Amino acid sequence: MIGKRMGIDLGTANSVVFLEGQGIILMEPTVVAIDTVSRRVIAVGQEAKSMLGKTPDNIIAKRPMRNGVIADSRVTEAILKYFLGKALGPIRLSKPELVVSVPAGITSVEERAVFRAASNAGAGKVHLIPEPLAAAIGAGLPIHRSSGNMIVNMGGGTAEIAVISLNGVVEFESLRIAGDALNDAIITYLKKKHNMTVGEQMAEQIKMKIGSALSVERPEKMEIRGRDSTAGMPRAITIDSNDIAEALKSPLSKIIRAIKHVLEKTPPELSADIVDRGMVMSGGTAQLKNLDNLLSKAIGVPAHVAEDPIYCVAKGTGVALDLLADGTLNYLGANG
Repeated sequence: MIGKRMGIDLGTANSVVFLEGQGIILMEPTVVAIDTVSRRVIAVGQEAKSMLGKTPDNIIAKRPMRNGVIADSRVTEAILKYFLGKALGPIRLSKPELVVSVPAGITSVEERAVFRAASNAGAGKVHLIPEPLAAAIGAGLPIHRSSGNMIVNMGGGTAEIAVISLNGVVEFESLRIAGDALNDAIITYLKKKHNMTVGEQMAEQIKMKIGSALSVERPEKMEIRGRDSTAGMPRAITIDSNDIAEALKSPLSKIIRAIKHVLEKTPPELSADIVDRGMVMSGGTAQLKNLDNLLSKAIGVPAHVAEDPIYCVAKGTGVALDLLADGTLNYLGANG
């Protein structure tokens, strides 16, 4: 494994790993389960996610990333070590070179936390690349040209809106509202409107199965099970896509405002390109039904969902390995 190079989209909800020569090799939830007595990591990824909300007192299943940045360095090291081990095997002759995506609005303290976690997990040289830049590369946008490319990358913890030209970010807005905020909005709506308490995993299932950004004439229906907020007893109700569209109005309106703010700051010459070509949506949240139609209507600029939107950032980190090597990409930094 001499000289192996990797890219990691270290997301709040899911992480995706790119290995040079093989492409996307791994996608798992960014969740770790820890035994609080022995302080030992007992599960990572999908296995740990299945434990969320179901563990005894001595086991905590938690996400080490919050709003796209590290909230728990020790746990983040454990998950990076797990990814490196799965990708490269237990025996390595040298430390891999790593490109990690980070929010465009990351602070220097948050930046150092990523370097430290990656180095302690077993990585060699570590590069950081802004998520919207990686997403634009992975979506196949012509970022090397002197024209405006707008990317709206919406993951689990952050929505990153950026205008990119000549391999660099011209204007951006990093909004800590995305997939998790949509889940929270569904939980709040069901509690207020139907007096029902559901967990985060149920809210995510609802969003993925019948979620819609706009009300529709023929809404899809779904029976959900939760706990009656007053009586405390289990019960089931049926909701539809229009319920979810109502629930998501507030967080989606904040994303729309952020997109408008970026466009207001963008130089006129680049704005003209964006009006002609539209904006490209990437990230898992981009898969929400009718979100492209909502953004097009609200902003007056065509919105297109990238191919395989959930993998755009990871693909971008893979391409960035070559772009960084020949010096054609403006990236955030490296640890050596």
